[in-house]
Parts: sequence; C-alpha cells; structure tokens
Amino acid sequence: MQEITLQELARQLNAELKGDPSRVIRRVNTLDKAGPDEVAFLSDSKYHSLLKNTRAGAVIVTSADQALCPVASLVMTDPYLGFALAAQALDTTPQPAVDIHPTAVIADDVTLGEGVAIGANAVIESGVVLGDGVVIGAGCFIGKGARLGANSRLWANVTLYHRVELGERCLVQSGAIIGGDGFGYANNKGEWVKIPQLGTVIIGNRVEIGAGTTIDRGALGDTCIADNVIIDNLCQVAHNVSIGYGTAIAGGTVMAGSLKVGKYCIIGGAVVINGHIEICDGVTITGMSMVMRPITEPGLYSSGIPLQPNKEWRKTAARVMRIDDMHKRLNRLEKQSDKKN
Repeated sequence: MQEITLQELARQLNAELKGDPSRVIRRVNTLDKAGPDEVAFLSDSKYHSLLKNTRAGAVIVTSADQALCPVASLVMTDPYLGFALAAQALDTTPQPAVDIHPTAVIADDVTLGEGVAIGANAVIESGVVLGDGVVIGAGCFIGKGARLGANSRLWANVTLYHRVELGERCLVQSGAIIGGDGFGYANNKGEWVKIPQLGTVIIGNRVEIGAGTTIDRGALGDTCIADNVIIDNLCQVAHNVSIGYGTAIAGGTVMAGSLKVGKYCIIGGAVVINGHIEICDGVTITGMSMVMRPITEPGLYSSGIPLQPNKEWRKTAARVMRIDDMHKRLNRLEKQSDKKN
C-alpha cells in the first residue's frame, strides 16, 4: 500500500496546503466516499453539497472553494489535474513483469538495457532493442528488429510486429496489435491480389495505446504517431495514418488509410474517418460522427442523429427518406412564386 503525508503530497502537486501537514494519505476517492486517510477533489461547483459533508482527509480545491471545505485542503488552480497527480503518487498498479521470467524466449542478439523485465512466455525475436527500464508483460510478441524506448511498458499479450518503433515512456494495454498488415489489395478480374505492406509503425514518446487497439503498418511509407498522443481501447488506425502531437482518440474510433490528423485534436468515441483526407490542428469531433471530407478550420464538429424516443425517431427517419422529394417540391413552389412576382 502506498502512503504519503499531506506535506509531501502538496509539494508534488505544487498546491497550497491548509491543514495538518503530517496527516497520512493512502488512497484517492470521491467526495462522498472518501475517509480520513483518503484525498478527494472538487472540480465542479454542482458538487458543493458533497464537499460540505465529506469525511475525506483532504480535498483538492480551487481558492474560490477553499472556504467551503470542512477538512484539510490542497489549493490549486486545476483540481482535476491535482486528482491525476495525486492518483499517480498513490498508484498501486503492479508492473506487467518483474525480472526476466525463465519461460521467456529471447533471441541471442537481442539488446537489453538496464533493468529490463520480461514476463512469462513472452517471445522477443532477433535484432530487437529494448531500452533501459522496459517492461514486457506475459505472452507478448516482439517481432524482428523492433525497438522500444526507455521505460516503456507493455501489458500482457501485446503484439509488436517486425521493425515497429516505440518511443520512451509509452504504455500499451493488453491485446493491442501494432504493425499488422494494412488492408492493401489489387483486384485481378475478381481475384484479390495482396499488396505486401513494406513500411512500419513509428510511435513517439509518452504515447498510450488502449486494450485491443490495432495500428497497421504502412504500405510503402510508415504509419506515424507523434509524441503525447493517447488512443483508447478498440480503435483501428489503418496504414499510413499520421496523428499529430497531443491528439486524444476515444474508444471504438476507426481511421481509414493515409488519413492525416493534426495536433491537439480530440476525437470522440466510435467516430469513423475517411482515408486520404486531412484534419487540421485543434479540431474536436463528437462521438459517433462520420467524417468524409477534409476539415480545414479548428473547432467543434458533429454529425449523426442524437437519441430520441423511438416513436419520434421513426418519424424523423421517415422524413429523411422523403427529403429529396421535399426538396424538389420546394424548388417547384419557389419557381411558381417567382413567376407570380
């Protein structure tokens, strides 16, 4: 179990402490459930009622809310950021592996940095380079010539195909597959002819990739993911996609080949994006949207029909099916009106 004093926690959060600096904190919890050895946070004023009744050992708050806090407080501009940092300080998640398990299969010419850990039944093929502090979970497969930067971690059953490059301090969750073939075929009179995918996947530093996500290797060039990108579970990133610095992609999103996504984009869950187009920097796309054309201006974009009661949705769907006829009728009426005027 992790534990930390409020004084040390305040130092790590760069927060102003109001309360007993020697109080020991062991966990992070919600305002309504936290106990005396736990820290909570308040980032939304609608939870003021929970703050007044909290039993937490301390609460991370803004200066505006500090006077309402009945317990010790850690005062900072962004309490949600404080929550993230406190959770890191008190994180009890185990490492994916410790030391090198005797059942791991490691080629003779693999380069192992200092402090590398490899779990049971992992397979590390010829020419792989593992940087200092790399952790490979049980059952992982690392293909020929792949490179992993210092302090990157792979949870169980991750697959990295040949020549994939993963930067420093990356985190890949279980079941992710990086470097599989892109969907490239030619058609010869009805018969599909496979196009070998000759590129690879190059991933920058501090990238996180969710469970079950697949990132395909490039057909000729490479699939490239910049530093500080976060990709949620069960996403599909096709061959030769490029994703810019600091972009966040929520679960279930599908990206077709040769798409270029800019910096600091936020893409909601289950979004589908066409290939061979470009999305500029600073774009936010809400969940379930379908992006078929380039986006050239920053901003918030949405598509699809929001949820309605079924009866209302059926009416909406019926009207949409008639929209072409309605448009033609409107044009006729406008022409008739113009003639009369």
